[in-house]
Order: sequence, then structure tokens, then C-alpha cells
Amino acid sequence: MNKTAVVFSSVYYRHNAGKGHPESAKRLRAIVNELEKSKLRGVENWRFIEPEKASLEDVELVHGTEYIQLVEAVCKSGGGLLDLGDTVVSPESFEVARYAVGGILKAVNIVMEGKFRNAFALIRPPGHHAGKYRACGFCIFNNIAIAAEYLLKEFRLKRVLILDIDAHHGNGTQETFYETSKVLYVSLHQDPRDFPGTGFIDEIGEGEGLGYNVNIPLPFRTGDQIYLKAINDIAKPIIRQYKPQFTLVSAGLDGHYTDPVASLSLSASCYQEVYETIVNLASETCGGKLVSVLEGGYSLNFVGKIATAAIAKMSETFYRIDDKAPAIRERTRKQSEKVIEEVKKVQKAFWNID
Repeated sequence: MNKTAVVFSSVYYRHNAGKGHPESAKRLRAIVNELEKSKLRGVENWRFIEPEKASLEDVELVHGTEYIQLVEAVCKSGGGLLDLGDTVVSPESFEVARYAVGGILKAVNIVMEGKFRNAFALIRPPGHHAGKYRACGFCIFNNIAIAAEYLLKEFRLKRVLILDIDAHHGNGTQETFYETSKVLYVSLHQDPRDFPGTGFIDEIGEGEGLGYNVNIPLPFRTGDQIYLKAINDIAKPIIRQYKPQFTLVSAGLDGHYTDPVASLSLSASCYQEVYETIVNLASETCGGKLVSVLEGGYSLNFVGKIATAAIAKMSETFYRIDDKAPAIRERTRKQSEKVIEEVKKVQKAFWNID
């Protein structure tokens, strides 16, 4: 079996959010350029795979018909704002967004069919902020939520994990699965009071979903040590107990200390450790069935290196990256440790956490 598929097409460059917008094609080009110039390019552990365009029925697994029609109409009229903030579309964005959905579905299918052990969907626009009837935070369609619904419907899975490591809380993803136990949503993110206003510790799901929504909101400028502690002390034991049949990762790479959009303080080396943990957990719990999908990540100097490091871990390929984040303040460390203890206290009602 081939190890890792990297789902990508140049069609993703055609979504244009406008001059100066951080969610530009440059970020994807930085990743592809690093993959092609790095020593990973000469290794047979991974390869590029072309996506297919998603059907409207696939998009409707999460989004309302009226919203889908609205996106199409705005794009056909020349583009513009889809929300009150910063989600901008161009004439080709509707088609590109359907290819983004199709990209993650392609990744899911080839992993479920055993053609690849795992896959990384290098797609844009991102998705985890998009809700059923609205765009938000650069996101048009919620790619990862659609993939989870697809796994539940087409493959009749009962337990799907979504691990969200974007620096911002995936409000759209949480909203979609807030009342079901069939999807465990675990999110590590920065303080969400500024944006998106969701992702607090006490948001734990409702009804059948009670206890299946785990938020770890960390203070601004949280560094590697605390971030890894949150994964090891909270995310890892919960995921092991849930025993997912498939792992999906919202791969926001915007937690790096140079990122212009987010305010965490992680190093690129931290992402290597995070992905080593993710790959090992997937191997332990679901036979290695893992699909990672690009969300945020706007530091053009580092996003390519971080994504390449992640793909290297997924494909068991050596990739050297030397990067050290600045030291965090003692006050931030104490605040972060307090958050971890508060999350544990809340989640102990549902999971066995030391």
C-alpha cells in the first residue's frame, strides 16, 4: 500500500479573495514549492493525487440549498463579500470551493478503499468556520464537516474523530456535530473571545452529543510545551477512549509564532511532534485511517515547511526542520496550565482523565 496521498490541483489557485487578503494562493504555492524542492520530492512514500469536483448533493450533506445558491449567485455576479467581515469570493470561487470539497472526499475515499494509508488534502478555500447557512472567517463550505457526514452516510461509520488544531475555533464544525455522539470534536485554539466567539470550555455538546465536544481555549502566546501538554493530557486519553474508526484533522497551521493572523506562539518543530502524535494515535485507534485537510496558516516563510513536516510524518519520511519559538512569559504559562486543569475538571464528567 502507498503511504500518503497529497490531494492537490492548480485549480485551487483560482479562488481570489482580493489583493492583500491573507487567504491567498501564495500560501498554497509556498507549500507546493517546499514539497517540490525538498528531499521529500525524491521519495516514493507519497505522491500527488488530483481531486474531483464535488456534486451539489455532497455539499448539501452540511449546507442548505439556499446558501449554496447564494454563493453561486454572488460568484456569477462577479464576486464580493459573503459575510459582514472578510470572506470574499471571486467569479471562480464557487467552482473552486466545490473542488475543495471534492478534494477532501477524494482523500477519504482512497484511504477507506485502502489505496493509501493516509492523505493530506492541500485545498483552499478553508472550511471549518462555515456553518450550514453562512460563510465565515475565509471559509465558504465546511470541507471537513462534509467529509465526516460522508463517512457516516456512505461508509456507515459510527465514530469519527475531528481533531482541530487551527489557531481559531472551528465554530462551523462544532455547530454541525454539537448534538451527536457519532463525531467527537476536539479543538485546541487560542482565546476565542475576539473571534469567533465560540470554543469555550463549557461548550460540551447537547443531547446525544453531550460530552463529545471538547474545547481547549489557550491564552494568547501559548508556546510548544503547554500546547503539547494539552494534547497529551486531554486530547490523547479522550481519543483513545472514544476509539474512532476514522481520524480527520483540521490542519490549521496558523499557530506559528510568525503567523500574521493568529496569536499563538508555536514553533514549526512543535507541529512535527503534534503530527507524530496524530499518526501514532490513528495507527493505534483506527488502523491508521487519517485524512488531514488544510485550514489556516498564513506565514509565507513557514507554512510550506510546516505542511511538509506534517506530510513527512504521515508518510514516514525524514524531513529536517530547525525552529525555536520565543520563550513564553511566566504569566502566560500559569494561565495556560489553569486552562488545562479547568478543561480536565469539566471533561472528567465524561472521560477518564488523570
